[in-house]
Amino acid sequence: MTSMHTDFFMLMGGIVGTLVVASIVGTVLQRIYSPDGSNAAIDNLNSRINAWWAMVVLLAIAFLGGRIGVIVLFGFCSFAALREFVTLTYSSRSDHMALAAGFFVILPLQYWFIWDDWYGLYSIFIPVYAFLLLPIVAVFRGDTNDYLSRVAQTQWALMICVFCVSHVPALLSLDIAGYEGRNVLLIAFLVVVVQMSDVLQYVWGKLFGKRKIAPKLSPSKTVEGFVGGVASATLVGASLFWITPFTFIEAGLLSLVIALMGFGGGLVMSAIKRDRGVKDWGHLIPGHGGFIDRLDSVVFSAPIFFHLVRYWWT
Repeated sequence: MTSMHTDFFMLMGGIVGTLVVASIVGTVLQRIYSPDGSNAAIDNLNSRINAWWAMVVLLAIAFLGGRIGVIVLFGFCSFAALREFVTLTYSSRSDHMALAAGFFVILPLQYWFIWDDWYGLYSIFIPVYAFLLLPIVAVFRGDTNDYLSRVAQTQWALMICVFCVSHVPALLSLDIAGYEGRNVLLIAFLVVVVQMSDVLQYVWGKLFGKRKIAPKLSPSKTVEGFVGGVASATLVGASLFWITPFTFIEAGLLSLVIALMGFGGGLVMSAIKRDRGVKDWGHLIPGHGGFIDRLDSVVFSAPIFFHLVRYWWT
């Protein structure tokens, strides 16, 4: 068994062990405080734990499938997230050609460039070529009603759901000396730190939260939850340095950046939901909402993490 597989199975063992403990705690709380399902908080907790089991199994299968498994998984996530985003934003019949191009031309091409390790193109394809060409496609339909708003929404959807998400599998293409064949662990590091930050902010907020940090955007987020969650996630990331090419301090600093960007991303996506008048982006994942609800933190942290690692370690 290679070193990469050994580290991967050790990491997965820790995650599965944590989920087992969480499942036991959730079951005990259910039987004691909510045997009839009347406690919404406990029911929500167990729904989240069950959803986490499903997501961890899916990620594990993708990681074991190697490069193609990871690219296919995140390509599917981009497609599902783009569908959620477009569903909640305004569009007209005049936008159908631009939207079709986004789903069936731009998205597949972006992931093809990732597969082909074509950094010079996948790093600019959407923010340059797609951003310039899609408004041209839309303008030829002759509908100027809310044109700027419609075009901006389509561009923003592609940036969030395709460009940013695609930087997760793009980590596989980084050429780091002495780390060959282990890049999938960089993805595991990113996902674990970001998601742990979200979970720990929720836990710290429930235990000690008093002061709202953004009451109009996300009433459940508190200053105490933010500080405790980000600090805890930073320590978790630093302790995972052994699966990365980073030192303990470097892993901690990158984890801090990831956690902060993830928090900011969560607030931005919450602002968009409030603007649309919805609580969740979708209902596909019980207890978690839609794909964007799970990807919102990863969306903002993935490109930053990718470029920091590419600049300093390749």
